[in-house]
Amino acid sequence: MSVQKINSEKNPNFSHILSHATKVPGLIFLSGQVPVDQTGAIVPGGIKEHAAQCIANLGNVLEAAGSSWDKVVKVNVYLKNMDDFGAMNEVYEKLLPTPKPARTCIQAAKLPNDVDVEMEAIATY
Repeated sequence: MSVQKINSEKNPNFSHILSHATKVPGLIFLSGQVPVDQTGAIVPGGIKEHAAQCIANLGNVLEAAGSSWDKVVKVNVYLKNMDDFGAMNEVYEKLLPTPKPARTCIQAAKLPNDVDVEMEAIATY
């Protein structure tokens, strides 16, 4: 089986330590995305703005891989504080297409750069 590395030019380039995604026949596995802009700076705002940026960053990777949000089958959401669940869910509900993909949401003790949310996904193409 061939594994293809996928990186989006619209997201920060950490390709020396990871791939934005890996693509195998039929599936794309997207690495966790945190709320950073193309320069790698954390975007201003709170959980709503951060959740929207994670979704946008995942969308950039999906596009680079030849897929889209309507082909996402699973999303994992990691929150620094589960008290942010409602606000994150409001953004998620608004930005993701219907039917919504399967999802897991957990509270994580510590996320990269002490951000408040990280999201990863699995998609088809």
